[in-house]
Amino acid sequence: MPQEISIHAKLTEIANNLWWCWQPELEDIFRRIDMIRFTELSHNPVQLLKEYTPEKLEKRAREEVLHSKINWAYRRFCEYMTSRTSWGDTHAGLLNFRPVAYFSAEFGLHESIRVYSGGLGVLAGDHLKSASDLGVPLVGIGLFYHEGYFSQFIDEHGWQQESYTEVDPQTMPVDCLKDDTGKEIRISVETRHDKIFARIVKVNVGRIRLFLLDANVPENSEENRRLTARLYGGDQRTRIRQELLLGIGGVRALKAMGINPRVIHMNEGHSAFAPLEVIRMRIQEDGMNFGDALRETAASGVFTTHTPVAAGHDRFDGGLIDEHLGPMGDALGLDHNGLMALGRVDPQNPHEPFCMTVLAFKTSRRANAVSCLHGVVSRKMWACLWPWRSEEEIPIGHITNGVHVNSWLAAQMRVIYDRVLPAEWYLHTGEPEVWAGFDKVTPGELWETHQALKARLIVYTRSRLIKQAARKRASETDLAKLADLMDPRALTIGFARRFAPYKRADLIVHDPERLAALANNKACPVQFIFCGKAHPADEHGKSILQKIVKLSESKDFKGKIVFLEDYDINFTRHLVQGVDVWLNNPRRPLEASGTSGQKVVLNGGLNFSVLDGWWAEAYDGMNGFAIGDGHIHANPDVQDLRDAKSLIDVLEHQIITRFYERDDDDLPFSWIDMMKRSVRTLGWRFNADRMVMDYVTNAYIPAAGGTSAEMRIMP
Repeated sequence: MPQEISIHAKLTEIANNLWWCWQPELEDIFRRIDMIRFTELSHNPVQLLKEYTPEKLEKRAREEVLHSKINWAYRRFCEYMTSRTSWGDTHAGLLNFRPVAYFSAEFGLHESIRVYSGGLGVLAGDHLKSASDLGVPLVGIGLFYHEGYFSQFIDEHGWQQESYTEVDPQTMPVDCLKDDTGKEIRISVETRHDKIFARIVKVNVGRIRLFLLDANVPENSEENRRLTARLYGGDQRTRIRQELLLGIGGVRALKAMGINPRVIHMNEGHSAFAPLEVIRMRIQEDGMNFGDALRETAASGVFTTHTPVAAGHDRFDGGLIDEHLGPMGDALGLDHNGLMALGRVDPQNPHEPFCMTVLAFKTSRRANAVSCLHGVVSRKMWACLWPWRSEEEIPIGHITNGVHVNSWLAAQMRVIYDRVLPAEWYLHTGEPEVWAGFDKVTPGELWETHQALKARLIVYTRSRLIKQAARKRASETDLAKLADLMDPRALTIGFARRFAPYKRADLIVHDPERLAALANNKACPVQFIFCGKAHPADEHGKSILQKIVKLSESKDFKGKIVFLEDYDINFTRHLVQGVDVWLNNPRRPLEASGTSGQKVVLNGGLNFSVLDGWWAEAYDGMNGFAIGDGHIHANPDVQDLRDAKSLIDVLEHQIITRFYERDDDDLPFSWIDMMKRSVRTLGWRFNADRMVMDYVTNAYIPAAGGTSAEMRIMP
């Protein structure tokens, strides 16, 4: 008889696949094994299990009566991994033999794997998770950052400071790929002056494999070993070398593993060098000329653009391109001007730099923005690439972003979902009829569940504030005061995003006196939780952040506005699951999509946003609140004043009024109706399963078929 697998071996197998992180019962198991250490280790079960021998774990499992739970979870995991009855088996079978290769500079999968900075990475992580749940044949390609994105702390002047900590791959759910002889697989990319080497690190994300390239290997110079140290760090030279490794190196890594993708999906322009390597291979292996190889490669290319701001697109001068892409140009039979032309809007303009986004458009036949409005903005922004077409005919469609439901839905809310939605609803989150049953939830149950999540958020916020104050050596008296800060019954508004100037984190304080009066109204109080990071080189963004920090320390807003340092995925979960209202006030139309507010929807919170990105196509007047009417003033300063007035007016006369309007049972009946409508009307539309299904139907399958049809504009 086969030997019974120990619970240590079962949990180790599960911990080495990130599937566990969207299964609430597994997080509960790891917490019950050792809650203190699990929390201290950034919820990293791999590292936790290294501290437990099989014998010690057996003893602990007996104490907590965990054996049946662990065995049940392991059976579920094995069934999930071997299932052949998924949506993808029916709708994406064409990709089974040759999968989609999904390239992204960052992947936000879990807080214990810090290879992400924010929204783009979390979106990419959710894309992989939903592709896994749906059974879509796809592999991910990225970079393995040893120091990740920076850790943030605020100094005594309220100014953001950055620090970096190197991670130990041995404590992470990653495997370094080796050949049949046990030697690490290496790939290399040539420049004019050197070679950049990298090993391949694999991360299992459910049924999806994510391959991350790691340049920290002995064969590299010290400069090149640092290439994959930090995400979005360094100068232009560092950036182009990272993107060379991601794009060209990524395709070579796939080839080294025997993976021949049918579709290349570039998530933003960082990976736009990838199609050039595919073209080179077609020339070398299939005897094609450059024009034919470009045409064939572009037919199977998909490009998602995320940036509606011109300055956000990577551009490089001719010297950097020649140094780093010169060998590729030689292999393609292109001289310097021919190579530069691939990245120029005007191929004949010798003064125009090389743009990665332009290259991505030219090497893919299916391009999409990430919301309906962003599609309009992108067609206008890039119409110059198709001067013979009207703006409406520019071949850039849109697939609106969504979030992975099981990653962001609170366990307490899931109990409600399981009761009022159809059986196995989580396998059909992209279908509107599945969500209709949410109307059946009783107001009292929904409100009490939300209040419990809000109370958890406030406890978590207090603990973070105490840690921040302790680091600054606050007195015992001041620390004690923080333990009672914030009111669990007060209207709680969350704001968490990158502190880029166009996101206008300080819009709420255009009229500080009026805001203070609202916040300090004892009958109807309001409190705000702010968090987010400014890019290390963004002095303007840092000054806005400092303004919020200083405001939180002022007499009028002490305890009414708090700023929490070092925002990450773990804090995201607490915040989106516990706030009453999610505030988002970018300068329209500069928010490509935004997904944080979609996470709030799942947990019953209401959105309060400018009609930009996803909210422009989600808001119906009864499922949340809008700032402004969608009109854009030609003068940004006037627009800011308009939006600031609308924001405070809606807050005072709609949000506060509705939130504090209670029945005899102290239930905000009108507010609860909006919560239910928000979940019912938006949950199915703005989740990652629907998003990935759209990509399969409108991009991947047409691209895999080799047709020349352009992506249609989604309705």
